[in-house]
Amino acid sequence: MSTLLMLTSALQPSVEVLPALSLLSHQVRVLPAEGSALLEAPPSDVILVDGRQDLAQARDLTRLLRTVGTASPVLLIVTEGGLGVVSVDWDFDDVVLNVAGPAEVEARIRLAQARLTQKRGDDPESHVIRSGEITVDEITYTAKLGGRSLDLTFKEFELLKYLAQHPGRVFSREQLLQEVWGYDYYGGTRTVDVHVRRLRAKLGTEHEQLIGTVRNVGYRFVLPPKESKDAGQPASA
Repeated sequence: MSTLLMLTSALQPSVEVLPALSLLSHQVRVLPAEGSALLEAPPSDVILVDGRQDLAQARDLTRLLRTVGTASPVLLIVTEGGLGVVSVDWDFDDVVLNVAGPAEVEARIRLAQARLTQKRGDDPESHVIRSGEITVDEITYTAKLGGRSLDLTFKEFELLKYLAQHPGRVFSREQLLQEVWGYDYYGGTRTVDVHVRRLRAKLGTEHEQLIGTVRNVGYRFVLPPKESKDAGQPASA
């Protein structure tokens, strides 16, 4: 469990700003999104800046945090409409949509802390997921299959990453829709099928079975028999 500091001007609890927090076990402290609030800010593992309603204020605040020498990673919370406005010169470490699912929010919090750890020279590969021949780098947003780079869209990458993080575990389409697309996504589960089909096509015919179908249930990441705990059992295809 991490200690999070949320800076927001909204007269709402933190779970209204970023609903996924209600499903995570982190301790969240809330302060006004003002420079003066930093004087009384308690120590925190990650700082969340609410930029849903006032991006200009959020930009100024993230820059101020760096100016005063804040060591904690800074995550900027934005709406989908604000995503196209943010710029890297705002001095935040990562950005997260306010409707992101708990798995994505948890991953971004963990990655923000991992980047800080990496800067300090600890565990330089903590952000790399290795599952069979698949390698997923959560910082550079790149994925490789046996050393070959995969040209994936953002959601294809997120789907592959989530499945590779839980090899062998079966997820229903509803679960994947919630964890990868966010529980406020209004599309149907057919979206999952479409992305799985595209992902398999990019893996190629020799490796498309890595994303296994479990009839009437959903999908799972299938490890080669020698690496799977279920060696000897036929993999779903």
